[in-house]
Amino acid sequence: MYLFAQNKNGPDQWGQVQRLHGADGLAGDYFGRAVAISGDDIIIGAAITANITELPPSNLASSTPSVPGNTQGFAYVFHGVASASTPVNGTVSGHIAAVNGNPVAGVQVRLSGTQNRLSVTDAQGNYRFDNVVTNGAYTVTPSLLTFTFSPPERSFNQLAEQTVADFTALPSGNTLNPIDATAFFVRQHYIDFLNREPDEPGLNFWITNIDRCGADQSCRDVQVINTSAAFFLSIEFQQTGYLVYRTYQAAYGDMPNAPVPLTLSEFLPDTRQIGANLVVNQAGWEQQLESNKQSYMAAFVQSGRFITAYPVTMSPAEFVDKLFMTAGVVPSSSERTQVITEFGAATSSADTAARGRALRRVAENSRLAQQEFDSAFVLMQYFGYLRRDPNSGPDTDFSGYNFWLTKLRAFNGNFQNAEMVKAFLVSGEYRHRFGP
Repeated sequence: MYLFAQNKNGPDQWGQVQRLHGADGLAGDYFGRAVAISGDDIIIGAAITANITELPPSNLASSTPSVPGNTQGFAYVFHGVASASTPVNGTVSGHIAAVNGNPVAGVQVRLSGTQNRLSVTDAQGNYRFDNVVTNGAYTVTPSLLTFTFSPPERSFNQLAEQTVADFTALPSGNTLNPIDATAFFVRQHYIDFLNREPDEPGLNFWITNIDRCGADQSCRDVQVINTSAAFFLSIEFQQTGYLVYRTYQAAYGDMPNAPVPLTLSEFLPDTRQIGANLVVNQAGWEQQLESNKQSYMAAFVQSGRFITAYPVTMSPAEFVDKLFMTAGVVPSSSERTQVITEFGAATSSADTAARGRALRRVAENSRLAQQEFDSAFVLMQYFGYLRRDPNSGPDTDFSGYNFWLTKLRAFNGNFQNAEMVKAFLVSGEYRHRFGP
């Protein structure tokens, strides 16, 4: 008798475990014609009169069973090893729209049950949870201060691989401002400072950072301010939006009759370009950022404005010296040499790739970053919160910008003590972007 086990040699394969023999050891065994199936066991060809003793699966590989008595025959035994089913991951997604069909952005969507997760609707009113274990029970619940929802929630057992849960948003009739809803507030910061929809881990982190205060309003006020400032201080913004600011500062310096190097209309498209497909801490983000920086700098130095300011007839030394002078940075001898060597042995600065690398080196100079930090912080209050230039809208000049820059510097850059972030967050101009 030959004993086989499933998965002996790999997935869905059968392999021989043992060869069994009759207890009497006599020759002359013959083939039987019986087939028996019991659970995961299949026995083929055993003699009809055979008296076979069943062994538990745990003993199959370690015991040497036998067929007692003078029962002759030959059999193949196939033993299927039952394996635990692997849960299949699926998606839960949906669309939230008003009665008129317009999408509703910024709705917090909570997935509760076997897994507990949070998402928020994007500009198209869509939300999505990936990698949801399907063999569970779930409830999907939307919420936003200014709406009620029909239905209020949707529940599912044993999800399909793609489960859709749509909702209709109905105006609640209250006078609350949606920016006071945590998920709406956090999502808006991703849009205003990082120019993208939030990733789920980041969204959940910042929501938890604020909501952990519970009913303690003073705690919540502090966390709202700290969370807001954290977007400017984040690696993602420092390596995208702030790098765009420093690139303009290095290339052109401050604009005529203005204390800032660029306008909102210049900042937004450039920041979107350098931050394209970038989510810090996701797999491959460093490579994506590096690729974006290279592409951005190459395009920047090929613009008509840059070529006019830095003709290709300039020598590498002239090119580099003008960049540092415009940036307002006095480089060390080694810093200057490192930038010039981007051009190799060339006698002109016509090499586009070298121009881009040289500009990037100056824009990423640590002293320039430190020198411009407060100025950029104040400018981003206008670009991010108010979505305008400091001298536009209700302001006709840079007096407001200069006031906050002076105050921030008076507190050595401490935005909390200067109450700068707080002032912009509670301003009527900011809050009226979203509601009353």
